[in-house]
Amino acid sequence: MNDPARPDLAHTALAHPDLTYPELGASRTGGPLPAGYNHLRHRVLIGHGRAALDAAGAAVLGWRMHRATGVLVTPEADRAAPGVAVECAIGLGPLRVGAPCRVLWTADGPDRYGLTYGTRAGHLALGEETFLVEMGPDKAVWFSVTAFSRPGRWFARLAGPLLPLGQHLFARLCGRALTRIATAATAAASGSPRSERAGS
Repeated sequence: MNDPARPDLAHTALAHPDLTYPELGASRTGGPLPAGYNHLRHRVLIGHGRAALDAAGAAVLGWRMHRATGVLVTPEADRAAPGVAVECAIGLGPLRVGAPCRVLWTADGPDRYGLTYGTRAGHLALGEETFLVEMGPDKAVWFSVTAFSRPGRWFARLAGPLLPLGQHLFARLCGRALTRIATAATAAASGSPRSERAGS
């Protein structure tokens, strides 16, 4: 259920009744994920230093990370912010399926960038996902994905384990995309000629 101590989420729920699950914000608390859903926790080191952090953070908030994985993204705004609706199209060709979501929360620096979005009506699943880029005291930059979801439509239920497997694959693809982006930014900041190749 919504946490009454977090009026930002209560306001989002009231303002956007198209959200399709009650546990708003549960993927960003760091605590146990809600029962009755498939759970995902993925964390990977993507680089070191301020240049890597800022580039990866901009890629998450500006939808570049999603696009780098091959997902078609149509957001209401060029940069993620609470309340912004986004349509992600997953799959190939005529098998593409729309995945409408809405941003619930964002972090915009200085040492942490990220977003949480939840499913809207028409999504094949119910649940939410948090993407986070953080830099620790040792300047290591980590990317994490935390999510909970369950099938929301009959054909998604027929897919069985394919839905969570696809979500795990997407998380790994996001990590690889951000590693390339962070590597390119670090190389550019140091004046290395490898920067353009790494960012391609």
